[in-house]
Amino acid sequence: MTRARRSQARATPAQAEMMDTREVAAYLRLKERRIYDLVRNRAIPHVRATGKLLFPRMQIDAWLEGKAEAPAVPAHARPPIIAGSHDPLLEWAARESRCGLAILSIGSRAGVETLARGEATAAAAHWLDDASGEYNVPLVRTLLASADVVVLEWARRTQGLLMRDGNPHRVRTIVDLARKRLRVARRQPEAGSHRLFVHLLAQAGIDPSSLDWTRRAAHAETELATIVRDGNADVGLGIEAAARAHGLAFIPLTSERLDLIAWRRDAFEAPLQRLLSWTRTAEFAAKADALGGYDVANTGRVVFNA
Repeated sequence: MTRARRSQARATPAQAEMMDTREVAAYLRLKERRIYDLVRNRAIPHVRATGKLLFPRMQIDAWLEGKAEAPAVPAHARPPIIAGSHDPLLEWAARESRCGLAILSIGSRAGVETLARGEATAAAAHWLDDASGEYNVPLVRTLLASADVVVLEWARRTQGLLMRDGNPHRVRTIVDLARKRLRVARRQPEAGSHRLFVHLLAQAGIDPSSLDWTRRAAHAETELATIVRDGNADVGLGIEAAARAHGLAFIPLTSERLDLIAWRRDAFEAPLQRLLSWTRTAEFAAKADALGGYDVANTGRVVFNA
């Protein structure tokens, strides 16, 4: 008989049906704070009765069995890839540190989904949660609920509007995009930059569907900058480093946090440790300064530890 079955056999009928927050935390060997996180993200079966959280034991057991059907991929089986957001500094550091990790630029959300499937060692993300204004952690709690993951700050980046050199359309604010009917370069929906752009447009009272978007989506910061530089779009949202590298005009709008998300065990293995060690070198600091728009004062800081 399993531990869960023995526990259920000893329980009273009332206890066998429902557990409160303290009881389910003990049952799952989690902290009560973690239970509230799972409830907030609707990641665990629960009901509310007269303002109290209750957890049906049979549904909790079924939820656990469902988790067991898809065991975590062993660390040695996960490919040496950092999937997710494209970042020039990360791309450079992965190469220069000789950490052995390849970069797969597929967008922040897609990167975290790839990590959840065990198809990457880490994910790079700058996914803004509209409700809380927090980056990445709400997405991790949703897609990697109960997983042993850690979120590490990579860098803070300046995001803004990229225009051709000289700013020929005299763009001053984000409102000018609609008022001047400019062609706007777009990113793929899974990209954190696209989500941020939609958020900033909403703050400015602009309906995204009213803009003249390019048909083809850019899948990297450098690709978007190239589209603007070559005249295939008048403006786009991107990082300051991409604007500098392509000789573009730049209007800063906000600062964002780009994080690395990894399974906790992988975070202490040689590839990621070698990459993080490189961030403490003078070469790394100099490169961040040369690219522009980066704040690496807190690189490696633990943002979230499940």
